[in-house]
Amino acid sequence: MKTGWLLPRAGQKGALHVCAMLMAILLCACEQKAPVDFKIVAGSENMTLEPIVADFCRSQNMTCSFDYKGSLDIGIMLAPGTKPEVDAIWPAASLWVDLFDTGRQVKDLQSISQSPVVLGVRLGKAKELGWIDRPVSTNEIVEAVKAGKLKFLMTSATQSNSGASAYLAMLAVLIGKGDVLEPGDLDDPQLQDKIRGLLAGVERSSGSSGWLKDLFLAKRADGTEFDAMWNYEAVLKETNDAVAKTGGEKLWAVYPSDGVFIADSPLGFIDRGRGADVVARFAALQEYLHSPDVQAKIAATGRRVAAAGGAAAEAKAEPDWNFDPGRLVTTVRSPAPAVISHALTLYQESLRRPSLTAFCLDYSGSMAGEGESQLKEAMRFVLTPSEAAQALVQWTPKDKINVIIFNNRVVASHHGSGTPDDQDGLLDFVTQHRADGGTDMYGCLEAAEAWINQQPDRDAYLPAILVMTDGRSEGDAAGFRKSWSSKPAVPIFSITFGDADQSQLDELANLSRARVFDGKQDLRAAFRAARGYN
Repeated sequence: MKTGWLLPRAGQKGALHVCAMLMAILLCACEQKAPVDFKIVAGSENMTLEPIVADFCRSQNMTCSFDYKGSLDIGIMLAPGTKPEVDAIWPAASLWVDLFDTGRQVKDLQSISQSPVVLGVRLGKAKELGWIDRPVSTNEIVEAVKAGKLKFLMTSATQSNSGASAYLAMLAVLIGKGDVLEPGDLDDPQLQDKIRGLLAGVERSSGSSGWLKDLFLAKRADGTEFDAMWNYEAVLKETNDAVAKTGGEKLWAVYPSDGVFIADSPLGFIDRGRGADVVARFAALQEYLHSPDVQAKIAATGRRVAAAGGAAAEAKAEPDWNFDPGRLVTTVRSPAPAVISHALTLYQESLRRPSLTAFCLDYSGSMAGEGESQLKEAMRFVLTPSEAAQALVQWTPKDKINVIIFNNRVVASHHGSGTPDDQDGLLDFVTQHRADGGTDMYGCLEAAEAWINQQPDRDAYLPAILVMTDGRSEGDAAGFRKSWSSKPAVPIFSITFGDADQSQLDELANLSRARVFDGKQDLRAAFRAARGYN
């Protein structure tokens, strides 16, 4: 089907919504509303809309807090047996609710806006490829990647909705059977080869669409620009708005002519038994976000909204980079949850570009006791296939892994592939060591970088270093920075633990175009999040 915008997803509101609306009317009649704390978990792409929600919260005497998570993390919050300690969820797309919320914890889920996931290509590169002012098919993108003419940034399909949307659209289009995937389609070897070839173009991955935008704007560690990025149409606008301020080269929006996936940005309620007042505040928030004036503000950010009143007029086309939120696009419908689940598993276990990962694990004396136990438990999760698969971060036989133990020196290392037997060996290696001595993570990082760059087929992999440390590192930081800048870029992702020196880890992240994950509250979750970037 072709569409320029989608109507809000209404669903069955039922008695909950009717009561909520009546309560909202009563609340509006009151001069002073009672204060309410209201927690919202949202996808990073909705960060741009937080000020709009904040205006409503202030008017309603609500203290609204946002916690931004990846799509998978939001889905896991809704799995059977969980009790989310939040009042509302605002993921990028309904598919993550459909996939995980089998117990129907989410109530009154409604679309707030829509945004197709498209390919943004630097204007110069788009001209070089001959993609300016004409339709471009998915097969043409495949051929450009195969010819070595195009690389791109793309979030992990198993961790972030923009990556999943790009990937599901690729599958549906390249199978050549229409606009929706069906059971059995994914078993086609030719389809898998095409998708594998297309995903070979991934230069950097991430678990966050917003972070991917920031990475694109930051450029490579050597200062050169990335070629392209799969992301939401609205996020491409945010990217180009930022580029325009610096006089840089904009991204040309490529809307694959044979089909794109549209994210519906749904807002839903989690009833924690806090009473009719909170239910009413949520209903009022939804009504506010659907009001013509607010829909106009949302449209001004580049998002597509229902064409009511003057809202759609605010979504201005920008022909200089092919942006047009009023454009009719060929859409790919969301498959059934079972098909999505199978597709995501196939991506993680077979189709994605393989990982080349070095772990630097801090076994200094300050880790003795609880710290050492928690680190080993986190690595047990990472290296146990049945557990890692539950979070879609499992390894494959094509992946290469090196675990390096360090304190004030490199103590030992052990490497292997992602086979179950090799993972068992790596886990045994992790568990047999004990914490002792001082802390020098820089020596470990040098060893990790050397191992990665010694791999003869390095270019076929997505390389990364994951360092876990609990304290201030000794060693030659200045010397490390100087030597690192002259070597092929390898991102250094850090996971904090205990009283880790955040400034040192932030410096490593900035140096290598990576990021720091907070493992102080949940080390296992931090490891899972970090895996989404590799």
